[in-house]
Order: sequence, then C-alpha cells, then structure tokens
Amino acid sequence: MTYTRETDHGTPAAVATGKSVSLTIDGQAVTLPEGTSIMRAASLLGGSIPKLCATDNVESFGSCRLCLVEVEGRNGYPASCTTPVAEGMVVRTQTERLKKLRRGVMELYISDHPLDCLTCGANGDCELQDQAGAVGLREVRYGYDGATNMGQAKDQSNPYFDFDPSKCIVCSRCVRACDEVQGTFALTIEGMGFDSKVAASQGEDFLGSECVSCGACVQACPTASLIEKKVVEVGTPDRAIVTTCAYCGVGCTFRAEMRGEELVRMVPWKDGKANRGHSCVKGRFAWGYAQHQDRILNPMIRASVDQPWREVSWDEAIAHTASEFRRIQAKYGTRSIGGITSSRCTNEETFLVQKLIRQGFGNNNVDTCARVCHSPTGYGLSKTFGTSAGTQDFDSVMQADVILVIGANPTDGHPVFASRMKRRLRQGAKLIVMDPRRTDLVKSPHVEADHHLPLRPGTNVAMLTAMAHVIVTEKLYDEAFIRERCDWDEFADWAEFVSQPARSPEAIERLTGVKADEVRAAARLYATGGNGAIYYGLGVTEHSQGSSTVMAIANLAMATGNVGREGVGVNPLRGQNNVQGACDMGSFPHEFSGYRHVSDNATRALFEREWGVSLDAEPGLRIPNMLDAATDGTFKGLFVQGEDILQSDPNTHHVAAGLAAMECVVVQDLFLNETANYAHIFLPGSTFLEKDGTFTNAERRIQRVRKVMAPLNGHADWEIVQLVANAMGLNWTYDHPSQIMDEIAALTPTFAGVHYDRLEAEGSLQWPANDAAPDGTPTMHADGFVRGKGKFVVTDYVPTDEKTGPRFPLLLTTGRILSHYNVGAQTRRTANTAWHPEDRLEIHPSDADNRGLKDGDWVTLRSRAGETTLRAQVTERVAPGVVYTTFHHPETQANVITTDYSDWATNCPEYKVTAVQVMPSNGPSDWQQDYASQAQRSRRIAPLEAAE
Repeated sequence: MTYTRETDHGTPAAVATGKSVSLTIDGQAVTLPEGTSIMRAASLLGGSIPKLCATDNVESFGSCRLCLVEVEGRNGYPASCTTPVAEGMVVRTQTERLKKLRRGVMELYISDHPLDCLTCGANGDCELQDQAGAVGLREVRYGYDGATNMGQAKDQSNPYFDFDPSKCIVCSRCVRACDEVQGTFALTIEGMGFDSKVAASQGEDFLGSECVSCGACVQACPTASLIEKKVVEVGTPDRAIVTTCAYCGVGCTFRAEMRGEELVRMVPWKDGKANRGHSCVKGRFAWGYAQHQDRILNPMIRASVDQPWREVSWDEAIAHTASEFRRIQAKYGTRSIGGITSSRCTNEETFLVQKLIRQGFGNNNVDTCARVCHSPTGYGLSKTFGTSAGTQDFDSVMQADVILVIGANPTDGHPVFASRMKRRLRQGAKLIVMDPRRTDLVKSPHVEADHHLPLRPGTNVAMLTAMAHVIVTEKLYDEAFIRERCDWDEFADWAEFVSQPARSPEAIERLTGVKADEVRAAARLYATGGNGAIYYGLGVTEHSQGSSTVMAIANLAMATGNVGREGVGVNPLRGQNNVQGACDMGSFPHEFSGYRHVSDNATRALFEREWGVSLDAEPGLRIPNMLDAATDGTFKGLFVQGEDILQSDPNTHHVAAGLAAMECVVVQDLFLNETANYAHIFLPGSTFLEKDGTFTNAERRIQRVRKVMAPLNGHADWEIVQLVANAMGLNWTYDHPSQIMDEIAALTPTFAGVHYDRLEAEGSLQWPANDAAPDGTPTMHADGFVRGKGKFVVTDYVPTDEKTGPRFPLLLTTGRILSHYNVGAQTRRTANTAWHPEDRLEIHPSDADNRGLKDGDWVTLRSRAGETTLRAQVTERVAPGVVYTTFHHPETQANVITTDYSDWATNCPEYKVTAVQVMPSNGPSDWQQDYASQAQRSRRIAPLEAAE
C-alpha cells in the first residue's frame, strides 16, 4: 500500500451501552452511540476538527484548546474531545469566531517552537505542522524574542529514539500513553505553567528510567520531540505494509513503514486484534537483525564439521541435501533421518516441512520446539477439554474479575498482553500470582497482587491440589455447571481425592513452602470472586509433571464453572510467535495437522489421497529420541528449520553428542547458530519481513504475514523447502503460500474456513473456523466441551527425581527477560543488548552471604549435568534456596546445567527444577573457553578463491 497515516478519530470509541443519540454536525444528521465525543462524531462523518492533545489511543484530555466548537444553545466554546454528543445537539465546527480562536492558540504554540521544519526529521509527518496549516496560521504576531523553551539539550540515551524537549508542546500525550496504554507510568509532567516539561521518572534519562521502550510515547507524540532515530537517519516513509510480528506468541500486528526498499519503522496497527495498537521494545524496534552483517546469504556445505564452510550455489546445495538424505536412507533405513520444524516460521512453511518428512522421507520423525515448551499444554487440554489450545481471546481479560497467573511472567515474556492485564487490574480486578520469583506483577509501583504464592520449584501439582481441596471441602464448586457440562462420576472421584486431609494446604505447606492461610485465601478468591481467568506459561509446562499441572489447572476451571464465556478460561501464554501454529500444522511425530493421530486410518487415507503416497502409521521419534538414537548409531540425518536445539534444549553435552554422531545435519536459519557448529549443510533462511504466509498466536488467531522486502538470500523459507522436496522427486508446484493454506484447509477440519481472501477481508480468524463456526471462535467450549463432557483427571503429586542435597543444595529455575527473545539469535543482534548484555544468576542475599558473594561477582554454577560460569545478581526477587537465570546468550551455556529429566507424558524437559551449587569463580570456565574456540573454528568460511 502507499503511505497514509492511520485515521485518528481523536478519542476512543464509547463504551457500549446500547443507547444511541441523534444530532447534527455542520448540517449533517448523524446517529451515534451514547458517550461518543463530538470530535469522534465529526471524524466519523468525514470531518476533521483541529487537535493536538487528542488521539484515539488514550482518553480525552482537553488541554490544547484547539478543538473548540460551538454548540447551539450553550455558552462558550467547549472542547470537542471532552464533550459527549447529546440528543438533538446542533454543532458547528467551522465559524469565523472558531477560526480566530484556533489561530490564536496555534500562534502561542509556534512562538515557542523551533522553526526548522525543512530540516526536521518529522517534516511532512508532523501533526503540529499539519494543524498549523489546518487553522490557516500564516504569521506569528508575538515574535520569537521573548522567553522560550528552545535550545534545551536532547536526551539521546535510548538506542531507538531521541527526546528533544525544545520541540515538546507539553500536550501530555506521551505521559498519558505511558500511563493508559503501557501502564508503566515512567513519564510525568514536571513544573507548572511556562516551566512545565516532560520528564522521565526519578529525574533519569530515558535509558536509565523505568521506561520499557514500548514506543507508545513515540507513537503518541504529535511533533518531533519524540522520534525514532531511524526516521531521522533515513527520512519519513513513503509506503506501508501491514504484517505480523515474529517474536512472542501475542502476535502483534504492525504497519511496516518503508522508504523504498528500506524499513524505516514498525508502527503497531490500531486494527490489530491481538495488540490493539500497542507494542513492546522487541516488535517495535528490534528488527535490525534482518539486515545484520552476521546473516548468511549464500548456501554452504562442508564434508565434516572440522572443515571450513564452502559457499556454493543454491542448485548445488539443494542437490547435495537430497543426495545425502537418500544415501543415508539407502544405507541405514527409512527411519534413519528426520526433521525439526520451526515455531518462528509461518504455518505454511511448517506444514511443508512435516509434509516433506512424511511424504518424502517416508516416516513420522518430525518434531518441533513445542516439545521443549508447550507440549504438555497440548496433552493436558486435549485430555480434559478435547482440544490442544487456550480457550479465550486476549480481549477476554478485560471481563475477568480474578486473574490467576501461574508460572508465567507476562510483563517480560508477553508485555503487550501484560499491559492489557494491568489495565484490568487498575480497574479493580483481583490478582493471584503463583511463582517462585517475585515478578513485576507481584508488586510494582502501580500493580500489586492480592496473593503471591511463592511455591518451591517443582510443587505446582501439590499447590493446585491444595487449592482444589479448599474449593471442594468448603463446597465452593459450581455444581450446576459440573452436572451439565462435565462427567459427574469423574468429578466425584476427583473430589474425593483432593478432599483427603493429606492434600490440604496445611499438609502440603512443608512441600511448597507457602503458608496454608495464604493458599486458602487464594482458593476462596478464585472460586468466589466472579469471573476467574487462569493464565500460565513455561513455569507450568517445563516440569516432570507439566502435563499433570495443565490438567490440574483445567480441573480448577471446570470445578468453578470458569470455562466457556468471556472473562474466564484456561490460557497458555505461548512463547514463540508461531508455536501454536507449528503444533496445529502437524509438527508432532504422532499427529497430522489438526491433532489427529497418525494411526487413525481415515485421517491417514485423507492425506494419502492428497499426497499420492502411502504414509507410515507408526509414530516417529521425538527430539530427545532422535538424539538418543543418534548416539546409539541408528539415526543419521536431521533437517533443522529455524531452531537452535544446541542452545535451547536441555543437557547441552547430550545434544552435542547426538548431533556429532550424525552424518548429515542440515540447518536452515538466518545465522550460523550453535546447532550449525555441527552442521554439514547450511541453507540461509529468510526473515518474516521477506515472506508471505500466516502466524497463529496464543489465542488461536490466524493472521497474515506480508512480504515487505525481497528475500536477501534469494528465497523465502517455503520456497527452500519446496526446492528440497522436488530434488527428492516430490514434484510440488506451489506458486504462493495461499495455495499451501488452501491445502491445509482441505485437510484440517479446524482450518476448513481459512483462506487468504477471508484473512485479507477480515484481518484475522480464530480457529476453529469452519461450517460449524463460520466466523471463527474467540471463546472455546461456549456450548459444551469439544470432547463432549469435560473430564476431571486425578493428578497425584509425584516429586521430581531431581533432588537437592549437600552437594547441590539450591534449586535453579530459568526464564526470559523483556529485552530478549528465546536464545537471543535475533535480539542479540540489535540494540536491545543495552538493557541485557549478559545472562546473570539471581541469588538471594542470604545465599550470597553464605558463599561470600557480592553483586557482580563471577560464580560457578554446577549441577549433576555440568557447570558454567556467569555473574551473580544479588536480589530478593528469588527466595532463599532458589536461583534463577536467563538463557539468551550462548556464552553462558545455561543448558549445560539442565538435566534430561522430562514430563512423564510428553518429554518436555524439566528446565524449571535443577539442583545446583553456586561457588565463587575467577571468570569463564575452561570448558566455556574451549567451547567458544571450537565454535569459532566451526564457523570458518573458506575464501571464495579457495572454494573455487
């Protein structure tokens, strides 16, 4: 599309009351919802009332006095942004008196504003400039010799945007956006009158303040006071394309604003149904990795991992890939190779990879990164509810009365959704946080949990069972819901189990470390506080009892009737942008797309007719099984698309051993990642900016990804997979991802109504979208559970085999941080490193004192699996006996520490519970230094002359 600004109606839409009023604006009759502002009414009619302090992302403020109107029968000139429409109202927006008043107001603004429009970075994209023209200002009578606020020093501390106070008109839009949209309250107005100015919290610069760089203030600013550095460098955009972010599972929609072929900025799209015009630092600013010098743009091959890479043509690389896979299968058998799909790639690309493996490789040896994050979600919710996904859309949280957050840190991992949740909390919703750490939701300047249950890592099931004990023994359950919607006999068995004294809060206090009174109060609040919504993350799934915990959560929701309507439900917060989609597309070794088992004859026949081959009815290998089989000598070849299993999967030494034992490892990615150290073929991948397709976010929302620029490597990822498939004789003929989606829709009942023309027309769809749900499904299980009757499952607490003791007395748990994403391959190649240049080990002051440690000291972190070194961060965010670190930097090698214990049902690794010891250290270990040297050697690329 060509570049036009999004329409700004000045004030938000009125809260729906069901009532309407009729009025006349500039001679035009109109009927609008009660509560609509005059400004918005005029805009909806196609008019435009001048404004500066008003924007429809925040509530009306009425400070700039530019939007004055005349209302027949009323004295004075009310501000149109703060005046609601009324029945029979007659409004005039353009009269001679109004023109004079507006020009006078604008003169005052311009008299205290630099007149450098021609050289200003916002020239042509400045609301102050536009409004000066709109009111007909041609001269300033006051002159420019008096006192002004010009000449103030710029704040250029933030790596992505500048703040120039001399261009600030103190409209407060940035402050209000920070308060109302983001909920951080990092900005304020200091001083009064002429001395008023915008300031960051606590007198800091932007980088040192509480600002989280979400960009809401920059987007709200009507001048160049807050402006992206890239706009200043490149110039204002000349076209825009709407696409979907490729970071977390929120699935924010952005306008990618371009100048020629260069991306200037990513602006959150107000019509995006997942983000509603908001963003975080990653999606808004951290896209520079797409043009980073580390990107590999040419295919490469090598005979062994101790040799340098040799750049080759695409034809040679693809032919060599197909030849190697055929050679291995001829020597070792059909099931000796497999592949891993990517949760960063599109639905269409993921579908093609699993199709390549099933149709081309002739086996079901396909898995995805969900194995190590949310596979227990699929298992647990499928068993209890009948479908492997969350129940609500994100908007639903605004109807919640009680929010229970378990094992998730939304402010860091899913910040745009967290902002919406915090807004609901400020409106009065109650909050329960179940987490070993004191996250920002537990207590921050403007949000505080009603109950924090800082349970010991690994005791989720015991804690949830204790809450269920309270609900059952105090008869707080919803009997009518259970009898109508669930199996009553199964409920009775479950209720008898949880009501036993051994499962009371008092009995489990010694296991969880949480006081019984606090558990009882939290259980009562969830059961009786109105609409109860549960949101959970990897702190639930990445345990040996991950699947049991998911089912225990589902039990709580069913017992209290908190399923099937807005404001309630069970909601997994997916980690990566398309982890839901990767699962939907059949990336597990036992399932086709739509979660149908490979052993089902009718389902398999459907795919066999479409693909023209016989398909294996035997489930394939999971990622851990592939690595085990490799070390045993029976698994010899692996195709890895867009995943870095050496850094992200547990027990790094075992992963490395498995990869080293293979004869052909093919990595398709943007960079030479840690897994590529063991690769023989490297196929350069494409970024989300360089492809068409769809992503499916955590709320089952299918959204378009649109190509913004040509792929720097020459091919989108789906095209590369097709090249490999055709080299193996499959004769695929896709010309566009829309054709792949048509095949997905034809083969997958929940996607039957999903087509690109609908996505273009409607923006997005939430599956199931089919004849039974033609408009998609924002809320699941509204009229009954997908499986029929909701199933209560007895979830007995089984302690993890990972035990603390004299050698390893502390428990390590891991997580993410706001500024980085997953293994950091993308964000480490952006300015986000300004906030998090290294992984650190959080340790409680008492544990640090016992070891003679100070903040910033190097420490050795050791477990039964291995050891690493990193710096300590002494903090009370963790409890005594618990330590915590992130895994964003490969130098840390955090997963050297984690063990291969895993969930009993899905093999999801137990990242969140590792027994460790922490000791003083002098710096990086010998092992880390040796690994770094080996990795450096593995990434050598032979000069082109040598290659020829």
